[in-house]
Amino acid sequence: MTDTTRVALAFSGGLDTTVCVPLLEEEYDYDEVIGVTVDVGQPAAEFEEAAETAAALGLKHHVVDAREAFADLCLESVQANATYQGYPLGTALARPVIAEAILDVALDEGCTALAHGCTGKGNDQLRFEAVWRDSDLDVIAPVRELGLTREWETEYAAERDLSVEGGSQGQYSVDTNLWSRSVEGSELEDPATIPDDDIYEWTTTPEESDPAFVTIEFEDGTPVALDGEATDAVALIETLNETAGAYGIGRTDMMEDRMLGLKVRENYEHPAATVLLTAHEALEGLVLTADERQFKNHVDQQWAEKAYEGLVDAPLVAALDGFIDETQTRVTGTVTVKLENGHCRAVARESPHAVYSERAASFNEADVGGGIEQADATGVAKYHGFQARLADGDPTA
Repeated sequence: MTDTTRVALAFSGGLDTTVCVPLLEEEYDYDEVIGVTVDVGQPAAEFEEAAETAAALGLKHHVVDAREAFADLCLESVQANATYQGYPLGTALARPVIAEAILDVALDEGCTALAHGCTGKGNDQLRFEAVWRDSDLDVIAPVRELGLTREWETEYAAERDLSVEGGSQGQYSVDTNLWSRSVEGSELEDPATIPDDDIYEWTTTPEESDPAFVTIEFEDGTPVALDGEATDAVALIETLNETAGAYGIGRTDMMEDRMLGLKVRENYEHPAATVLLTAHEALEGLVLTADERQFKNHVDQQWAEKAYEGLVDAPLVAALDGFIDETQTRVTGTVTVKLENGHCRAVARESPHAVYSERAASFNEADVGGGIEQADATGVAKYHGFQARLADGDPTA
C-alpha cells in the first residue's frame, strides 16, 4: 500500500497541459502527475514534442495508440451522415476516444484523479468529463478552475523555464487527427479576416486541373475498399486525405455555435471525410426508400448533435444506432466520386439493393411496368392539390 496521490493528465506537451503539471503538484497537492498522450492520428512532431516536454518535466509519460478505435468511430459517423452545422465532426469524435484511453491508464496506475487543460469556454471540457464523471475518480481542470489566460500561462512557463512550444509556433490553436484538422485563434478570431492559405496543410489551394475519380465500395454502410483494393479504416482515411486534399477538397470556414452558447470562428480541413460522406449519401439515395431517407435525416441530425456533445455512448445514440444499423443492411455497393477544383461529387453508383428500375423511369418506355400504365396517373393528378384549390375558394374543385 502507498499513500502517494496520483493524477492522470491529458498531455499534449503544449502550453496548457505543460503548465498544468506544476500546478497540479503545487496548487492541488498531488504527489505524482502522469501524462497520457493518445494517438488519434496526430503528426509525428506532436508526439516528439510531448515526449521531449515530458522528459524535461520529469513526467512519467504514456502514449496510447487509439487510431483504430477512432477510425472505426469515424466510419460509424459516415453511416449517420454526421455533420454539425455543415462540417464533418472530427475533434468531437476524438475526445471520447481519448478520454476513455486516459481513464484506462489512470485506473492501471492507481490514480485518484483525472485532469485536462481545457478552458471554461470550449467544448472539450464537457466531452472529456462526460466520460470521466462516469468513474469514481476526481476530475480537475486547472485552467478553468484557476481562471488562467494564455498570457498568464506564457509568463508562468517563462518564469519556471518550462520547455513548451505552442502549435503553429504559438500563433494558432491547431487540433489534428485522422478525420480533420482545425485551426482557430489569433487574427482568425475576427470574422472579417480573410485567412491566408498557409493556415492549411492538408489541402492545396483549389485550381484548374484534370479531374480524378475514386471508387469506394461499401458493405452494410461501411467503406471497405478503394478503387477495388480492400483497405482498413486507418489506411482508407489517410489515403483519401492525401488524394482529395491534393484537389483542395474539404475546407470549411464557419461561425460555429458551441455548447456553452459562444459563437466562434473555426477553419477546418477534412478531405477524406468529405469524400466518404458524399459517397455514402449517394449510395443511400439509391437503395433507401423515400420514407426511409426522410426519417433518417432526422435520425442523422440527432446522432450528429449528440456526437458533437461528446455523448456517443448516450442511450439515445444507442437507440438511433438501432435504426441506422437496420437501414445500412442495404447500403452495399460502389460509388464513384469525381475530385476537381476543390469540389467532389458522386458521378456513378450501383448496388444489388437499388430501389430503382431503369425501365420504369425511362422516357423510351410507354408504360411503367408491373401493370401500371402512364394513364393511371390521371386520377392522381386530379386529386393532387385538391385541398389547396378548396382553400383558394375554387367552386369547381
